[in-house]
Amino acid sequence: MTDAVWIDTDMGVDDLLAIEALRVHRNIAGLSLSFGCAPLPRAIENAYGAAEALGWEFPVTRGAARPILGAMETAERILGPRGLPTRGQTLPVGSGEPNCATDAMAAWVRQGGQEILALGPLSNLAALALAHPDVSLPQITWMGGSLGPGNHTAHAEFNALADPLALAVLLERGVRIRMVDLEACRKVQITEPDVTRVAGSDHPRATLIADLLGGYLDIGLSRGRGSMALYDPVAAAVVAAPHMFRLVPATLAVDLDGTVRGRTRVVPDTPDPTAAIIPDLDAEAVRDWFISSLV
Repeated sequence: MTDAVWIDTDMGVDDLLAIEALRVHRNIAGLSLSFGCAPLPRAIENAYGAAEALGWEFPVTRGAARPILGAMETAERILGPRGLPTRGQTLPVGSGEPNCATDAMAAWVRQGGQEILALGPLSNLAALALAHPDVSLPQITWMGGSLGPGNHTAHAEFNALADPLALAVLLERGVRIRMVDLEACRKVQITEPDVTRVAGSDHPRATLIADLLGGYLDIGLSRGRGSMALYDPVAAAVVAAPHMFRLVPATLAVDLDGTVRGRTRVVPDTPDPTAAIIPDLDAEAVRDWFISSLV
């Protein structure tokens, strides 16, 4: 189905919420899973658990358990051992036998797949580019990188830091990447009334969705803030409603070593840029799109 979106994800809480919002608007061709929010086995459990709880019917595939080079980084210290902070409810611990992500994505692209939403480290997509050089990767909308301060180190956003070489592989091959970076995502904030709105909605699993959204909001509340920035759902909104964003062509680079490992930056004055960045967006419209999609 050429109008469908393939989602590459490390399947933490905001990944789940982004997928749940996007599937109201677009067909989902499949999920490819990787390490990131938690180790790969937890991502697989989360994906099958979400499918059971929320009625997802798209295929689940197994991808990277670690980066191309270097030690595995996860966000467990922030998101907990499953990557799913909650206010008491839990997803089922799902199980299944996922197929190989690289082969599944290659087959989908060869059949006309045209858009990928990437919500974690880019390891699976780099593996696809390396293992199937005959496959021309379609446009990737990626929640990752930062054109300002990082969130996992002073310079690096987590998804970029987790596998910077994967990003470098894709950039070197001229893959079209719309980078939805931290600076863009931090403009979109949710608060407790948003959780209340979801809890009171007609969604058949409103209590569970609101609980997960509340657990995500609690990350910000625990740090003395009254709100929490959205991340993966903002990238989902770029796919579903790009008119809410200002996209500017850019050439991107990523640092691979030292204290700035994982830092993403724009290379100025380069011809024929293949990437795009988001210097501005309608934050209120994006937040409302997200909450409205959940209810």
